[in-house]
Amino acid sequence: MQTVLGQPTPVAIGFFIFFVMITLGITYYAAKKTKTASEYYTAARSITGFQNGLALSGDYMSAASFLGISGMVALSGYDGMIYATGWLVGWPVLLFLIAEPLRNIGKYTFADVLAYRLEQKPIRIASAVGGLLTLILYSIAQMVGAGTLVKLLFGLNYEVAVLVVGIVMLAYVLFGGMIATTWVQIIKAVLLLGGVTVLAILALSQFNFSPGQLYASVVADYGQKALEPGGLIKNPLDAISLGLALMFGLLGLPHILMRFYTVPDAKEARKSIVYATGFIGYFYIIIPIVGFAASVLVGRDIIKGIDKGGNMAAPLLAEMLGGTPFLGFICAVAFATILAVMAGLTLAGASTLSHDIYVSVIKKGKADEKEQMKVAKFATVIFASIAILLGIMFKGQNVAFMVGLAFAVAASANFPTILLTIVWKKLSTSGAVASILTGAISAIVLIYLSPTIQIDILKNEAAIFPLKNPAIVSMTLSFLVAIIVSYLTPDKISEEKYEEGKVRTYLAVGSE
Repeated sequence: MQTVLGQPTPVAIGFFIFFVMITLGITYYAAKKTKTASEYYTAARSITGFQNGLALSGDYMSAASFLGISGMVALSGYDGMIYATGWLVGWPVLLFLIAEPLRNIGKYTFADVLAYRLEQKPIRIASAVGGLLTLILYSIAQMVGAGTLVKLLFGLNYEVAVLVVGIVMLAYVLFGGMIATTWVQIIKAVLLLGGVTVLAILALSQFNFSPGQLYASVVADYGQKALEPGGLIKNPLDAISLGLALMFGLLGLPHILMRFYTVPDAKEARKSIVYATGFIGYFYIIIPIVGFAASVLVGRDIIKGIDKGGNMAAPLLAEMLGGTPFLGFICAVAFATILAVMAGLTLAGASTLSHDIYVSVIKKGKADEKEQMKVAKFATVIFASIAILLGIMFKGQNVAFMVGLAFAVAASANFPTILLTIVWKKLSTSGAVASILTGAISAIVLIYLSPTIQIDILKNEAAIFPLKNPAIVSMTLSFLVAIIVSYLTPDKISEEKYEEGKVRTYLAVGSE
């Protein structure tokens, strides 16, 4: 198969420029409406449930979802769908456990929910550590994916490609805030769902629109094992640990939780999850079809030849079925995907630095609107700069693997404390802080000691920690530490505020 990937093509460049011009126009419009901290962080809580559902799905269906899962399915078969399943099943849990309390108790970040009943300074600092670690790991994956994609499409140097993506993304967030970010995510979600639908239909047309014929072709080319577990993850415990990280990591992702503050009330927050689950569920049903079709029609050797991680499987399939114009469109959609997710991550990182650390800890809540906006924009530049630098440093890393690590940290550091704050009266400030730090540190240390780092990257013969994903250990440790430390250091004020919080959670009395 001849491919134009790696060479600049007028069609691809045209799609890119068209998308960037439209979204920059939205940013210009949004900038006029973004004057206060509330407008910058939450779009003045003016987004409807349907709009937020689309934006949530746009924020969540990242480069790892589109490029990573299709590539994993193409190269590893059945096991590639573990990520698709894991990333979807967390949404009902989010709907029933977290969404309503989060919207009614919080203001701008998930740390607001923790700080409602726990001591402000220690809990905000600890939650900032957990939140920023998650966001930075997630950002690295997006920037690496962006750099690889733009490099292949425009023939640019990788470092220049990362810098270009970083600057465009920074423009959205810096000037348009949450309003611009939301609309970029909505447009991207529509483009991605439409593009993948067309790609799946074109792929199935090669097999008489019969998934059975597609899977029969996969078996004919690669054997029955391609449709059975064990191609990617050999150890069942590793599969369970990865599943836990993907499922519960969602409930600790700051950029996803932040979106619940953009709607006017808890009812719209719940609606937005229902819509998002529908859009994301549909996407994850059809993306394995794209992956399997790529493995048969394009071939694993060609996919690996272009990118070892398989991240270009979907664009290569698009080129084979729809020629250079469709390749240009699909790559522009992938680029839009990365920009939209990076905008959400950057805004969440900036809100953690400015709202949680500067305004709440350093200024103790005493900062006027002008000062808050100034600090928010300064924090946006800092976070974006860190993401660009780390994206350059981690050149060549597997995109889906990096996102998996971000989910492991989110599931271990953030999720246990958020859940216990909402459902357990006895949680103390010391218990919450110890839980976040234990989860974050244990997840990072165990990732470093795992086969992925020790064997795959450092080329050692054996790993100290046997599992590739540490969530089953680090998340359990985080819960245990929270419970033990809370019993050892009881907090009467926290228990009293828990009762007040229940009224606010269920009746929305006093919510913003």
